[in-house]
Amino acid sequence: MSMRIPRALTIAGLDSGGGAGITADLKTFHALGVYGMVALTAVTAQNTLGVKAVQEIDPLVVENQINTVAEDIGVDAAKTGMLSSSQIMEAAARAVRRWGFQLVVDPVMYAKSGDPLIRPEAMETLRRVIIPISKIVTPNAPEASHLAGFRVETLDDAKRAAKFIAEELHPEIVIIKGGHLTGNESIDIVYFRDSGEYRELRAPRIDTKNTHGTGCSFSAAIAAGLAKGLSPWDAIKLAKEFITTAIKYSLPLGHGHGPVNPMAWLELRAYRADVIDELNKALRIIEDNADLIGNYIPEVQSNLGYALPAFYARDLNDVAAVPGRIIKYMGKAKPSGPPAFGVSSHVANYILTAMRHDPEVRSAMNIKYDDKVIETARKLGYVVSSYDRRQEPPEVKAREGASIPWGTEQAIKNAGRVPDVIYHLGDWGKEPEIIILGRNPTEVVSKLLAILRRINENRF
Repeated sequence: MSMRIPRALTIAGLDSGGGAGITADLKTFHALGVYGMVALTAVTAQNTLGVKAVQEIDPLVVENQINTVAEDIGVDAAKTGMLSSSQIMEAAARAVRRWGFQLVVDPVMYAKSGDPLIRPEAMETLRRVIIPISKIVTPNAPEASHLAGFRVETLDDAKRAAKFIAEELHPEIVIIKGGHLTGNESIDIVYFRDSGEYRELRAPRIDTKNTHGTGCSFSAAIAAGLAKGLSPWDAIKLAKEFITTAIKYSLPLGHGHGPVNPMAWLELRAYRADVIDELNKALRIIEDNADLIGNYIPEVQSNLGYALPAFYARDLNDVAAVPGRIIKYMGKAKPSGPPAFGVSSHVANYILTAMRHDPEVRSAMNIKYDDKVIETARKLGYVVSSYDRRQEPPEVKAREGASIPWGTEQAIKNAGRVPDVIYHLGDWGKEPEIIILGRNPTEVVSKLLAILRRINENRF
């Protein structure tokens, strides 16, 4: 029995800046595990600031592109984006009706810059020819205003517009996207024509100007979900999660509206797996040297942390460590379990603060304070720095979790760079400790072992 490969088609234009159109769609398809195909409708000379020129593709060529891939490779679901003329819409509609695949319509009217991407006379063709053959249509508030004939600004407006579009233009499902609506959250209104049911999809509103390609990627994600055999509602929920991630990790490129980042969906998963793998390698080295390292486990126990790459490391949940820490058991260092993300604020705060100064320094481990460790580290050529907790400003003492970032900043300032080793002598009953920093956990453990082995050599 052959493996089923889900197949999705984008019928849309080319954004030369790579942020929207077929480029965004193909990234989305492949990030979601779907084979992507293209029926190109137009070529735009476009960047983050605007659209400089448009060259439409011959409508018969558009139709032939759809027919050609459908008759050979097959199409499980498709989406439309930029359909700039009535002739292109008619051609695309003929092919869609011929093959009968599920269609998601992103009723593209304007680029993020505000430049028009549809001819005025094609507005009625969009309403009459394209939207009625769609399973799902995904207008934003300005597009919904054009389609419904009244201004859409609030959730109540969106609900009224969704029902109007569904009943008058006959798509099965209407999604009024919440990006342009008022409110602290981005709330999409989903209306099911056959049942008359409304549902809401909520996500935090992300403070960024880099939203170019949002609509393209969202509709492509829905099409990808349908191609994989998901129900429409499950495909829509997947797309909401997908686009929220793409916006959260959007790319600060160009001088205008930078692009969203569809590849974040894949990259985050890949990087998280890499982080866990690298931590496990380093923890095995610790277990192989348990006798030596066990002597330097502090009363609060040790931990070894490793952060995602700097672009993706936003908070404590983006740093992995050992949930129950590295304990001292019968005199030996022993990791209490497998590493996981978001389980240690202690070493994570050292790492995230260091990364603000040097994005390559993504790992750290704490051990108990010992003068010989500091002395030997300096002799081995490591950069050593410290901070004095007695100098903490009152506002730092009063703020939960602020001491370590403050102290790390002081140590970096004192060294003029991110040091290899940071230490403090404690205060108010806090146990003194040493922090070893490095680019990855294996490097951190290697630095620690180099120091401890030199100490042992000097004892004999």
